[in-house]
Amino acid sequence: MKKALFKALVKINNAILPSLYKKDPNRLTTLQKAILGYRYWVLMHALD
Repeated sequence: MKKALFKALVKINNAILPSLYKKDPNRLTTLQKAILGYRYWVLMHALD
């Protein structure tokens, strides 16, 4: 159940949130870093 929820969140994130994979993490704003961290956290929980 928990894993299915995170997989659904990953799909929603891919559709809504901006992709930041080509940007330098040191030059991101605080909001962009928060988005990147959230996307990473959700992805890691979906893969467990």
